[in-house]
Amino acid sequence: MDKPTRRSRVRATTDQNIRRTARALLIDHGPEAVTLRAIARELGLTAPALYRYYGSRDDLVEHLRRDVISDLAAQLSQEISGLDTDGTVRLFAICRGFRRWALAHTREFTLVFASPTGAIGSASGSVATLNRAGEPFGRIFLAAAGRILATHQLTIPSADAMPAAVRDDLSAFQDELLSVLKESGADFPCEKLDPGTTYLMIQFWARLYGHITLEVFGNYPIPLSSPDAVFDALLADLAREIGLDHVSG
Repeated sequence: MDKPTRRSRVRATTDQNIRRTARALLIDHGPEAVTLRAIARELGLTAPALYRYYGSRDDLVEHLRRDVISDLAAQLSQEISGLDTDGTVRLFAICRGFRRWALAHTREFTLVFASPTGAIGSASGSVATLNRAGEPFGRIFLAAAGRILATHQLTIPSADAMPAAVRDDLSAFQDELLSVLKESGADFPCEKLDPGTTYLMIQFWARLYGHITLEVFGNYPIPLSSPDAVFDALLADLAREIGLDHVSG
């Protein structure tokens, strides 16, 4: 295999420095501080020089977002690596790990999970509806969900229990979600993924994400003296509603 040329090594090093600087600006000052001009100033470069690496600020931010979510996935993978392979154990461990990460990395959470991705009430690609399911964090989350679908008899909402207006959206999302579940390594009967199951998964994620977002931004309706206990109560409610035994942390 040919050795990298000096120019390619320099380019790779500069790219790493750009993303490292962008990450530092994000952590120290928030997403709005991540600009090509600010990064160039930190690195002693000109802003136009950065365009050799990234075509726009949006391009750079997208790469930064991928770095953050890959790091989150790696952290969660390590946390669950020694756990029982049962999907229930892993799913609740992932939920708790995600919350811990979000509370400790509020600005990175803001960039990845709390920045608009499309028009209000939509998402840029249906996979984004379940936290960008095709990306590393989504795959970890869905791998645990897939094991649960394969090994547990869940309480699935009937067609009458789902809003009529969402049924077509659920059907359209099923094939995409099924593809991602297969890629995640989940092994379960395809017939189990019907609109009711899809609706259950989205509602689970929406309530989990909503609670964590309220905590991250300090918007929970009342002051909490024991936020960990409140979060555990949420997980217990979610488990009971879908027919699972709650797994304590």
